[in-house]
Amino acid sequence: MSPTPTATQWTLAHRAAKMNPSVIREILKVTERPGIISFAGGLPSPQTFPVADFEEACAKVLRDDPQGALQYAASEGYGPLREMVAASLGAQARAQGQRWDINPNQVMITTGSQQGLDLVAKILLDEGSRVLVESPTYLGAVMAFTPMEPEVVSVESDDEGLDLADLRAKAKDARFLYVLPNFQNPTGRTMSEARRAALSATAAELGLPIMEDNPYGDLWFDTPPPAPLTARNPDGGIYLGSFSKVLAPGLRMGFIVAPAAVYPKLLQAKQAADLHSPSFNQRMIAEVMKDGFLDRHVPTIRALYKAQRDAMLEALAQHFPDAKTNPEQSLTWNTPAGGMFLWARLPAGMNAVNLLPHAVDKGVAFVPGAPFYAGHPDERSMRLSFVTPSVAEIHRGVAALAAAIKEQQAA
Repeated sequence: MSPTPTATQWTLAHRAAKMNPSVIREILKVTERPGIISFAGGLPSPQTFPVADFEEACAKVLRDDPQGALQYAASEGYGPLREMVAASLGAQARAQGQRWDINPNQVMITTGSQQGLDLVAKILLDEGSRVLVESPTYLGAVMAFTPMEPEVVSVESDDEGLDLADLRAKAKDARFLYVLPNFQNPTGRTMSEARRAALSATAAELGLPIMEDNPYGDLWFDTPPPAPLTARNPDGGIYLGSFSKVLAPGLRMGFIVAPAAVYPKLLQAKQAADLHSPSFNQRMIAEVMKDGFLDRHVPTIRALYKAQRDAMLEALAQHFPDAKTNPEQSLTWNTPAGGMFLWARLPAGMNAVNLLPHAVDKGVAFVPGAPFYAGHPDERSMRLSFVTPSVAEIHRGVAALAAAIKEQQAA
């Protein structure tokens, strides 16, 4: 007779208790309901995916070197793609008035820029380590840092970027500052040239490393943003970039540019995580990007997103005419100069988390702003993404949002 099996006891690491599901991913489940117009997701528009170009690249990669494309590969990434990244960033910096000489050996291809956040956290953070972030900041970064059990400290920020006085007050013993200077997620704001120059000088003075995350920098509408922070002090910064917003997110390809002081440990962390990012995907991206493809393709993305931003601004102005004259009793919002997001604030006394189910009942979804704060949240804030709905859906969605707000105000 077989003995009665003992119930298996799973003992989780204590760090697992601090890991929580993505609030945004949970909200996105709601948007799957039929008829919901979603301003919630940070998803690039599928209209921008260069499907035909990838179809040709796929055939060429498999025809020219199928064994290399389908085999294990170097952890650093595909050499020609790393060279493209280094050359492109250097050229962009020169066009913006900075010299940034990048050796391809400083470039590592990652499985999405989200992996870059994870790798940096693994090599720079211990339990209790201090990390500085903007207020508000990208929720996915905080989630990537959390398993290392750091102390995440929020630095006050305004429309131009970080408050440098508050940064100085909180910088002691910080391992690094995490910042998104261009068309930030969630606010859509862009750090000014003056603030970048001052921040770069302040960080260098304090010996504070900067992790610069720039997934949206190519998505400017009228003028490019100022030069990267990392270009101003390459030895004092780690730069993260992504192919998701300019090509396709499903490929899960990003990159890190890192100084010699940390690159070897990032490489070891990469090897431990997944050996290397998919070599087939890397070769396809390199094939698509050659011959200046992005110079032709990205302007079409900018034009589409600018038109959709303008549609949202027009709809908001139509449904909230008192935004400027009576901001405490109206929804208010900013005007992003690029990217995918607009930051809005509800009338006094309202709470975006409480409003969300009522908005969904009206047929529209958004992301409450509170989860993006590492410190004290602004309960009235919300993020609105304008890139995936059509212009007609944007107008219907803003009308539904206005109806939900007005009903809640009257309740």
